[in-house]
Amino acid sequence: MIKQQVRKPIVQKRHKSIRVKLAGTAEFPRLAVFRSTKHIYAQLIDDDNHVTLAAASSNDKDLKEKLSHGGNIDAAKVVGEAIAKKAKKAGIECVVFDRGGFLYHGRVAALAEAAREAGLMF
Repeated sequence: MIKQQVRKPIVQKRHKSIRVKLAGTAEFPRLAVFRSTKHIYAQLIDDDNHVTLAAASSNDKDLKEKLSHGGNIDAAKVVGEAIAKKAKKAGIECVVFDRGGFLYHGRVAALAEAAREAGLMF
């Protein structure tokens, strides 16, 4: 098992190389995902104006009541649905997915699939 001190710089390097290719606009904001061991977070970001348009996390009060633990696949699905609802409310239908240097697997993939099922296109 790779220790956190070794893994974090690897993830950060991977995220930098991804961000060179991705950018969010007002029409197509960037859906940025961050996961920790205890929670998962998602934000819709307009990189042109440097603003966050919507955010959801397993740490939010309304979502925390539904979840037994914030760091599992079930929590990621709930957060994916929540960010899609907030995006629809803000008038956003299409986004650019930024996996944040994490592999598209497990919780990150579950969040993305839940957001797609709830109506986001990417």
